[in-house]
Amino acid sequence: MGSLNGVEHPQLPAGARPADDQAKCLEVDTTQQTMAQMDRGEAEDFNFENNPNGDENKANAAPPAVEVGKPFPKRGTVVENPDDSTSTVDEQEQEGIDGVITPHSHLPKPEPPPGLAPTSPDEPVKENGFSGIRADLLGRSKSLTETFATVDIGKFFKERSNSLSAIAKRLSQIGDFKNESDGEEGSESESSFKEEEKKKNESNCDSVVDVSEYNISGLRVVVRLKSGGEDGIKGRISFFSRSNCRDCSAVRSFFKQRGLRFVEINVDVYPQREKELIERTGNSQVPKIFFNEKLFGGLVALNSLRNSGELEGKLKEMLGKPCPGDAPATPVYGFDDPEEEEEAAEEEIVGMARVLRQKLPIEDRLMRMKIVRNCFSGAQMVEVLIQHLDCGRKKAVEIGKQLARKHFIHHVFGENDFEDGNHLYRFLEHEPYIPRCYNFRGTTNDSSPKPAVVVGRKMYKIMSAILESYASDDRSHVDYDGISKSEEFRRYVNLVEDLQRVDPLGLSPDEKTAFFLNLYNAMVIHAVIRVGSPEGVTDRRSFYSDFQYIVGGSPYSLNAIKNGILRSNRRSPYSLIKPFSSGDKRLEVAVDRVNPTIHFGLCNGTKSSPTVRFFTAQGLEAELRSAAREFFQRGGIEVDLETRTVHLSRTMKWFGGDFGQEKEIVKWVMNYLEGSKAGLVTHLLSDGAALHIVYQNYDWSLNS
Repeated sequence: MGSLNGVEHPQLPAGARPADDQAKCLEVDTTQQTMAQMDRGEAEDFNFENNPNGDENKANAAPPAVEVGKPFPKRGTVVENPDDSTSTVDEQEQEGIDGVITPHSHLPKPEPPPGLAPTSPDEPVKENGFSGIRADLLGRSKSLTETFATVDIGKFFKERSNSLSAIAKRLSQIGDFKNESDGEEGSESESSFKEEEKKKNESNCDSVVDVSEYNISGLRVVVRLKSGGEDGIKGRISFFSRSNCRDCSAVRSFFKQRGLRFVEINVDVYPQREKELIERTGNSQVPKIFFNEKLFGGLVALNSLRNSGELEGKLKEMLGKPCPGDAPATPVYGFDDPEEEEEAAEEEIVGMARVLRQKLPIEDRLMRMKIVRNCFSGAQMVEVLIQHLDCGRKKAVEIGKQLARKHFIHHVFGENDFEDGNHLYRFLEHEPYIPRCYNFRGTTNDSSPKPAVVVGRKMYKIMSAILESYASDDRSHVDYDGISKSEEFRRYVNLVEDLQRVDPLGLSPDEKTAFFLNLYNAMVIHAVIRVGSPEGVTDRRSFYSDFQYIVGGSPYSLNAIKNGILRSNRRSPYSLIKPFSSGDKRLEVAVDRVNPTIHFGLCNGTKSSPTVRFFTAQGLEAELRSAAREFFQRGGIEVDLETRTVHLSRTMKWFGGDFGQEKEIVKWVMNYLEGSKAGLVTHLLSDGAALHIVYQNYDWSLNS
């Protein structure tokens, strides 16, 4: 006799059970197998919500019955119990059941699930407790459940919240490192911070150990320790300056060499600040240095204090406290000075152009077998003017001519200024070359046209201020990134919009040369910032031809300025055509005579080109000669006595027609050489032997 759950049964052969207890025994087997799986951590947790005994008896409650021949129920599914009650499988990850419950031999065999068939009707497969189920199908089904694991969303957010908590903890430790660390990483950060501070105090370093870095997973925190500044200086050094002022440059260099931070207020860039300078000092002379709100003096006062050895004490005395509100204000980025009042006659022309834009029928038309876009006829404009002004036809035509001279409108083929009739005209903003012009920023410049000499003078002052702040002392290296973020460059970009309607024909020869030299150098800086430095031959061709400005109603590229205007419409190297064709109105702007020294005043942004500089009309000739001497001193010429060879810049070869024949070039260069090199060249030319001329390789890399 044996017992099962306290009930005695007669002995049966091994593996045999009473027929009436087979179902119950099967339930016991299922329970035992489930308990074993739970011990291994494989079985599901059951939800015994219908257990009448409450929580205390949950452990003793029987699991839901499993139908013979079917897999163990998945989590979240509802199964039926013998007493018609239901039980839900808990939501929890399960690795799966190792096998399927095998029915007793005396019990009927289960039917295979739909979709599964035996390998052959004669030889059913008996694997994993199923009769007629293909093992490969069962294996494939099992592998899918193992491969495609369900994403645990709660676990994901829990890990993320832990990471954020760690970051917040680190930040709190950085803000107040005296607090106790809650984590191991925080304590290490705190201890390293204290050790660093201790070393700093012991060594009395002023600038070496002033930054602590904390590397957190996914975040990098840099803490700059608050201190009194350079040598205990808490205030602000400000000084008023002007462009191309030697004393101002000396003050600027002094502060930079000493590592002192300062605020420069250039009254040429910020003309409205000149009134403040006069109010604070009584005159407009520069430089004027302020320590906080107190006027210190100029370069003389700075030199005398430095020579006496009292500079350090004076700085600590006058700058030992934070800067008050009545000190000279720091220039603010993005704010323009108010425009000066314009003449009534100019305002009338501008207002008339705005009216015409609204009332004229602007459309595409066919003329000379060509489609002319965005145009109107002269007769249509005259009619609009007559109706708007209630004037005669003659006066309307005169107003049209004024608009054409001010470059508000152009003839579509450039044949005349303005005439009444069927001639077609278009507004400047509708010209086909506008998309390539970088001083036209999508909106029409309706300000009154300004004289070219006034715009050129402002451009000279702003660009000179940019070089003083963002170029090396010898101007051989330019900080293009710093320029692009500066207030000076922002004002320059606004200023060059005024070039759209200037009249360059009103400039004198020297004014014209200086104007276009400065414009070329400024455009190169603008082009490098906007389109980048050219890398190959194709890029260089696009760089010098496609980057354009509108000047006086016409497009000007770097190539057009250099070869068309400054070289009097001569071909560029390796080009078969001239920049301007016959009949081009820009020919009227070109200089009458080529000055070879312009090649040493033009900087194309490369290391082999001359250094960047800007010129004045009054001192143009002297400034160009100085530029040529500097160019040859920096390596523009090398002399080798042993091989009787003169190495010249490749620029002299490309533009040899501007200098003359090779021997004439050497003689011309001698006028700009220092004494030692000039003597060597004179010796080679005078002994009658052959002289070899070799041209140096050109370095196209950016001068940054």
